[in-house]
Amino acid sequence: MTSESVADMTGIEESADSDNSPAAETQLSNSVAVLTTLMDTVQQQVLGRDDVIELAIIALVADGHILLEDFPGSGKTTLAKALGEAITDPRFPSERQNQSSEGSIVPFRRIQFTPDLLPSDITGVPIFDSNSNAFHFRHGPLFAHVVLADEINRTSPKVQSAMLEAMGEKQVTVDNTTYFLDELFFVIATQNPLDLVGTYPLPTPQLDRFLFKITMDHIDRDAELDVLDTYKSRRDKLGKRNTVTREQVLAARAQIDADVAISSAVKIALVDISRNLRQDDRVLQGNSTRSMVLMLPALQVSAALRSRNFVSAEDIELLLPRVLEHRIELAPGVSDIAGILADNMRAPMEQLARGTLS
Repeated sequence: MTSESVADMTGIEESADSDNSPAAETQLSNSVAVLTTLMDTVQQQVLGRDDVIELAIIALVADGHILLEDFPGSGKTTLAKALGEAITDPRFPSERQNQSSEGSIVPFRRIQFTPDLLPSDITGVPIFDSNSNAFHFRHGPLFAHVVLADEINRTSPKVQSAMLEAMGEKQVTVDNTTYFLDELFFVIATQNPLDLVGTYPLPTPQLDRFLFKITMDHIDRDAELDVLDTYKSRRDKLGKRNTVTREQVLAARAQIDADVAISSAVKIALVDISRNLRQDDRVLQGNSTRSMVLMLPALQVSAALRSRNFVSAEDIELLLPRVLEHRIELAPGVSDIAGILADNMRAPMEQLARGTLS
C-alpha cells in the first residue's frame, strides 16, 4: 500500500473532526499565506535548499529548534540570517532592529562557539552604572528572533547548559534573576560531523531539545550554477524583500494549532512506533515521550503547508525520521537507522490505514 493511499484514508477520519466552516478555512489559508511568504523570501537568498528551508519554517512555527550537520560554506549562516531578517518586529522602530539596545529583540544573531566561551557571553551580564549607582542587565546575543549557534559542540558543557535552559524554557538565569526570551525564540545550531578535534559531544538532554537534526549535503549542479549566476542580484535585493511580522507568525502558529486536527489514530501510530523502537534489539535507547509531544505541532504545520486541515500519514513519513534519528542510540555495530525506522513504522502505519477503513 502506497503512502499516498494511506494518507488519503487517514484523512477520512480526520476531516470529520476538523472545522470545515468557510471562516475557519479562510483563517487557516491566511496563516498558510504568511508561511508561504516567509518561505519564498528565504528561498530568494538560499538556493537549492528548499527541503531544508521548509523544515526550518516548520520547526519555527512548531516552536522547536533545529540542528544542522554540515560543512563550512554550505549556506547555514545565509539561511539563518535570511529567516531572521524576513521577520520584522513592529514593537521596535526599524532603526533599532540591528542594535542591541536594552530590552530590544533583534532579528538575527550569530554566536561562534569556542572552548573559552562563558555562559555570560551568550546570556548577558549585569553592568554597573556609576551614574545611577546600580547594576543594569546587558542582554546577550540570545535575545533575538533567530539565533545561529555556530559549531555548538565546540563549547564547554557549562555553556551548553545555559543553552539548554534557553531552548527548553525560553529564559536565561543570571545572578539568580530570570530574564525571558522572546516567544518566537528559535535556534539553528550547527556542528561539523568531520572535524571532531577539540569538541564536546552534545549531551542527550540537549539533543532532545532539537526538533529536527538535518544533514546538509552539497546542492546539485544546476543549483550551484544558479548560486554563481545570481549572487549579485541576490545581494542587491537585500532589504527589498517581502517580510512578515512577528505577530503574523505567532498568529499563524496559534491558528494552525487550533484548526489542523490530529486524530487519535495518528497518536496511536506514533506511540506504537516509539514502543516498537524501544523493544528492538538493534536499539540501545529509544526516543523520549517528549519527542512525540514536540512532533505533534510540527505535523500540523506540515499538513497546513500541504493545504490540509488534518494530519495524515504523509506528514508522519516526512517528519518522523528527522525527529527520531538523533534521539535513538543504536546498539554497537548497528548503523542502518533508516532501515530500523522503516521496519518499526511498517505495522503501525498499516494499522493506521486499516483503522480509517473500519
